[in-house]
Amino acid sequence: MWDTTLQYFRSRSLLTGSDAVQLKWSHAVNSRNALVQALSGPSHMIEADVIIRDHDPMEPIMAHPPDTDSDITLKEWLEKVKMTSKGIKLDFKSLEAVSPSLALLEDLLAEPERPLWINADILSGPSGRTAPVDFQAFLSLVSSLPAQTVLSLGWTTGWTVGTNNPGYSWDMVHAMEEKSRDLKHPVTFPVRAALLAQSFFQLSWLLQQSDR
Repeated sequence: MWDTTLQYFRSRSLLTGSDAVQLKWSHAVNSRNALVQALSGPSHMIEADVIIRDHDPMEPIMAHPPDTDSDITLKEWLEKVKMTSKGIKLDFKSLEAVSPSLALLEDLLAEPERPLWINADILSGPSGRTAPVDFQAFLSLVSSLPAQTVLSLGWTTGWTVGTNNPGYSWDMVHAMEEKSRDLKHPVTFPVRAALLAQSFFQLSWLLQQSDR
């Protein structure tokens, strides 16, 4: 089993045991204030969303659509995080943000032990209305990342309060297995937690297809 993320924190006495549920996360760290709180808090992993600013200078920034601007760029964000022992998860909402972001990650890649997770929704999932990131183009960009980089591959999803929301279908997990079958990197599947119960057998099957 791939456990490089756990091993990184264990080797620094920041985690005991080998259960991934012990990892603490800070999510949507897309502003200067949120980053200050995350860096000073107990989280092991910091997750943030990356888009391209919609006006000059058009560069990678930390924001989640429908936001189109931010008070912090990816370059500034990485410079702050690199001064700590935190792990990183970058969630790409568009393909155009991937290439310039990977260029900014070059210094970080010189630290091969630090956990780096790269996320994109590559397939349409339950009630998903936004277009997924093109998988072949995404893969061509991230395939040269170091072997220990975790690829976090998800589905676009939706949720309506007060209705019987569908879970992940067999077609959806079969398509994901086909996409990820030949990848060389460790893989994780981000899913909408509210849909786990009605998708238990499908997602269990997907996890059983590989030890990555």
